[in-house]
Amino acid sequence: MRRREVFRTAGLYVGITWILIEAASVLLPTFDAPDWVMRAIVIVAVVGFPVTLVLAWVYNLTEHGIEVQADPTDTMVAPVGSRMMDFAVIGVLTTALILSVYMNITSGPAVVEEIELISVLIADFDNQTGDPLFDGTLEQALHIGIEGAPFITSYRRDAAQKIAAELQSGGTLTWTAARLVSLREGVKLVLAGAVVADGDRYDLSVKAIDAQSGEVIAEADAEAKNKLAVLAAIGALTADLREELGDDVIDSDELAASETFTATSLEAVQEYTLAQTLQYNGKYGEAMVHYQKAVEHDPGFGRAYSGWALSAQSLGREAEAAELWEKVTANLNSMTERERLRTLGLYYSRVTRNRQKSIESYAALVDKYPADDAAHNGLAIQYFYTLDFQSALQEGRVVLDIYPGSVMGRSNYALYAMYASDFETAVAEAEKVRELDPSYFKAWLPVAMKAMSENNYDMANDAYRNMMETGTRGASTASLGLADVAIFSGQLASAREILVEGIAVDEETGNNYGAAAKYMALAEALQGLEDADDAMNALQKGLALTSRESSTVPAAIMYVAAGMQDDAEALAQSLAAKLQPKSRAYANLIRGLIHLQAGRHVEAIDALNEGVQMADLWLLRFYLGRAYLEAGSFVEAMDEFIAAGERHGEASSIFLDDLPTFRYMAGLPYWLGRAQEELGMQSAAAENYAAFLARRPGSDPLADDARQRMP
Repeated sequence: MRRREVFRTAGLYVGITWILIEAASVLLPTFDAPDWVMRAIVIVAVVGFPVTLVLAWVYNLTEHGIEVQADPTDTMVAPVGSRMMDFAVIGVLTTALILSVYMNITSGPAVVEEIELISVLIADFDNQTGDPLFDGTLEQALHIGIEGAPFITSYRRDAAQKIAAELQSGGTLTWTAARLVSLREGVKLVLAGAVVADGDRYDLSVKAIDAQSGEVIAEADAEAKNKLAVLAAIGALTADLREELGDDVIDSDELAASETFTATSLEAVQEYTLAQTLQYNGKYGEAMVHYQKAVEHDPGFGRAYSGWALSAQSLGREAEAAELWEKVTANLNSMTERERLRTLGLYYSRVTRNRQKSIESYAALVDKYPADDAAHNGLAIQYFYTLDFQSALQEGRVVLDIYPGSVMGRSNYALYAMYASDFETAVAEAEKVRELDPSYFKAWLPVAMKAMSENNYDMANDAYRNMMETGTRGASTASLGLADVAIFSGQLASAREILVEGIAVDEETGNNYGAAAKYMALAEALQGLEDADDAMNALQKGLALTSRESSTVPAAIMYVAAGMQDDAEALAQSLAAKLQPKSRAYANLIRGLIHLQAGRHVEAIDALNEGVQMADLWLLRFYLGRAYLEAGSFVEAMDEFIAAGERHGEASSIFLDDLPTFRYMAGLPYWLGRAQEELGMQSAAAENYAAFLARRPGSDPLADDARQRMP
């Protein structure tokens, strides 16, 4: 084989083909060559290798040309240029090696191309048919279809209509009005569509217009043979539009055949659209009427059942809502994947209160549709309720990246930062919210809480007074906030006056939840004033208005302090029977306090620690510190009090409902000082006693004890 030049030929073949393959890997993508071309080159190279070896064995290059090799036993003439052949083989192999090393070094790791997220706002279709059935129906179908692309999110039209009404007279969302809204909210594209009648046929078209420049970025059109085929035509049109905007994985034929929207009639879509607008504006009863009409037109319309159920829940009609949610789950298969995952996230959040399952659904939705702002917002809210404030902040940031002008999104981000104890970020973001919408009352809450953390009562009160000017809801929260400041600073009589007045306003306006929160704060103030009968009366009124944890937990704590252990245990049993870990953790808190009041320190610590394992709540940590202190475990007590102090953002609104509860932080320096004093840390203890007395300059049992303990 050596004599017949087979080895030299093999080396030369390998070197040349390797160089060709490396060159092809660079050049073919440049010319957008299909993938099969590269595969064909490699296959030909591999198949050609044994063929070349056979030819090298049979033939030889001589001074007379290409000839059949002589018998190897015969005396042979040395092939032409054998030395030249050696140099050629070595040169080719060296070149191939150098090229291969260079390509591997310079190519680096594979770069994953990030998809640019695109936000769109769908303007009202230009209905040139004269048929009112098309008013407000085609937009919904286009909304669902366009969001089939993972990088596209569609801004809520009902929210846009409300903003448009503020920016100009009239509530119509023409493409010019939609552009104004998009410029304010940071939406990238406006989708402007039209429908024109041509006999029995309908011509549909949509243009994607850049909100900043007004330039048409993409456009698509479709034709429907009759009115029944319009929804299918929207599906075909949407497929073309998505491709124009960069969706390279869409199957146009499949999308057009399946229809974009999950309803089967225009009448159902029209009723659904009306219901959505009414629901967004808080008209839940009217919305339910139109949701019902939508499902009468289409009994399998899962989205309509979902909206109907949410409206029923908002009106407190839980039994009706439960039946409707069964309809929702029965029709999940009729939904698009994006609809289904959104609905599941909402179902787990609002119905079963299974936060972990809700997180899983929203996380799957975010993974498949990264531009879905509702998914990121839903995921942030679930992280918030599971006390993972940092993850909530991250998801809230994504919502702002998609819609920089979203008032609600930025307000939520500010509140997540507040709960995470990052008051600087919270205040900065809240200021941006007030610039966007001066009437957004929650934007004053981080300002008040930062002031409270610095014992700046004047600034906190000013923030609440500013909140009071924003409207009825703001005034209700501000009233509770002013009382919260008063209780925190030991001004219990002043708090009583504020709360009595605030309760009267809430009851007049039908704000039961606000009134219940104020009754609990009033009971706390009255208990501090040693007015036991009036305290219990206020407590009972608060419990009669709502059975939420924001009422039951404070009531149970006050029951324990008043020696009414049976009443406290009854509330603990009601919480322990619930599915949510947080509710069961609060049941353990109440039972731990019952043990602590009875002097059963070990049982109290066990109950509180078990509660922490269910949900690491601020109140559990605080009272666990109290239990350790009473049990003589001073190091553990100090550790728990320090942790509670570091998590002071959670104390802003302990029950995660954005209603002020910073008053629970008032006694923390005193208890930390007690633990430090027991450990011989006299200087640190004195500093904490002084900090507590700065908060409570008046006279009460804890303040008097702190003064006696001061050196």
